[in-house]
Amino acid sequence: MEQTDSLPGKKGEILVAATTLSPELMKALHEGLVIPAHPLALDENRRLDEKYQRALTRYYAASGAGGIAIGVHSTQFEIRDPEHNLFEPVLRMAAEEIAKANIDRPFNKVAGVCGPTEQAVEESRLAQSLGYDAVLLSMGGLVDWSEQDILDRTKQVAGIMPVIGFYLQPSVGGRIFSFDFWCQFAEIPNVVAIKMAPFNRYQSIDVARAICYSSRRDEIALYTGNDDNIINDLLTTYRFEVNGEVVEKAVVGGLLGHWAVWTKKAVELLEEIKLARVHGEIAKEWLTRNIQVTDTNAAFFDPAHQFAGCIPGIHEVLRRQGLMRGIWCLNPHEELSPGQMEEIDRVYRDYPHLHDDEFVAVHLTEWLEHK
Repeated sequence: MEQTDSLPGKKGEILVAATTLSPELMKALHEGLVIPAHPLALDENRRLDEKYQRALTRYYAASGAGGIAIGVHSTQFEIRDPEHNLFEPVLRMAAEEIAKANIDRPFNKVAGVCGPTEQAVEESRLAQSLGYDAVLLSMGGLVDWSEQDILDRTKQVAGIMPVIGFYLQPSVGGRIFSFDFWCQFAEIPNVVAIKMAPFNRYQSIDVARAICYSSRRDEIALYTGNDDNIINDLLTTYRFEVNGEVVEKAVVGGLLGHWAVWTKKAVELLEEIKLARVHGEIAKEWLTRNIQVTDTNAAFFDPAHQFAGCIPGIHEVLRRQGLMRGIWCLNPHEELSPGQMEEIDRVYRDYPHLHDDEFVAVHLTEWLEHK
């Protein structure tokens, strides 16, 4: 990250010294990265399991990922509750492990921030103090806010840290935003990317088209969060006519809960897709591969039960690999849905080429060592 001049806030007042992405990190973000959403490792008492929490970060660093996103939905929003008070510890531990890993490639540390403006600003300042590079700004839970209120909130946060916008599907706490909202959102200085995760093609098009219409279109990277359409998104270039000019915008990478597991294979997949993009034609086999990934995501994320088993499903895969002791969540009612374990069994059996169990087995002992 870099420091730059302060950005103007509401009615022109100066907020704080804003962090901006370094040219190296910005270039990597636009070339496309695998950014897994970092889970929370707990013990049988539902307390933070520091050994396994740090091991997870080491796994993502070793897998070739281009960053992590922590403090997000996969990390469990309850970490912010006073009885747990885990937001700062998990951000700090991840930052410490990334620093110790001596990663020789650009690596974007992304902190999830949420809540009303005051909370989002406070969390952004904490992330800034811990050396994070950007924030993933959740718009969930603000159902009574107007679109203008949310734009004003975004400007406040962008005056502190680079912002990755987040279009979250309504079924897990998001809401529908207008095309005009995204047009205004894209004009906010220090918005560096938008994660499209409405699980809806129409709404994804709204985001892509708004970026193409923006004067900042070359400054904003387009990322998929559509876990139900990962490969197709990554192979897609949006093309629109804007004021008589043909403008294109490709989905370059992903910031995904699905990539919290089998991450090494996800990195290999994105590199393969980057090579495929260079050619003018896309082999039809990619359509089949997209369905395979979506099928595995259905087992992990549990759409059959309105995503009730989403986080435990991720945990179960990590547990099988030895990267978690169990599938416990802070919310004791959050557990695998009926039949979900069998579905995970099935996709493991049907798609052995998608998992990275062998890679994890080779390195697990060293990741679990206390350093």
